[in-house]
Amino acid sequence: MRILVQRVTKASVTIDNNIKSKIGKGILIFVGIEETDNKEDIEWLTNKIVNLRIFDDENGVMNKPAIEINAEMLVVSQFTLHASTKKGNRPSYIKAAKPDISIPLYEEFCHTLSYRMGKPVQTGEFGADMKVELINDGPVTIWIDSKVKE
Repeated sequence: MRILVQRVTKASVTIDNNIKSKIGKGILIFVGIEETDNKEDIEWLTNKIVNLRIFDDENGVMNKPAIEINAEMLVVSQFTLHASTKKGNRPSYIKAAKPDISIPLYEEFCHTLSYRMGKPVQTGEFGADMKVELINDGPVTIWIDSKVKE
């Protein structure tokens, strides 16, 4: 499972010209799921996200985790995080899981993250044509892959 975490001052997802979800200060998380992903990946990543010290303390140092500042969260499915660009110019998405695997894992990821934060997380809509708007704060953008834990 791969995620792209972005610290934001605000973010939203629009589908068919209607805002589905929006957050203020917090984290926008793009989630890419592959066939070998499981609950262990979800547990590791959600724990990492809520404890990731990417918010400023009183001295302006990134030292506070999302859980401590009660950050808002927006989770968007993003199969293109598993794009392979080794051959040619057209990315291959062969490693991205099919919907029968990825939808339940995406939903479990959102549920587990919500549980860890102690409040609901906002989401996109799996498989929809989404327009994502954000103001990246910092900018802070971090790539995390559950298969690469070193």
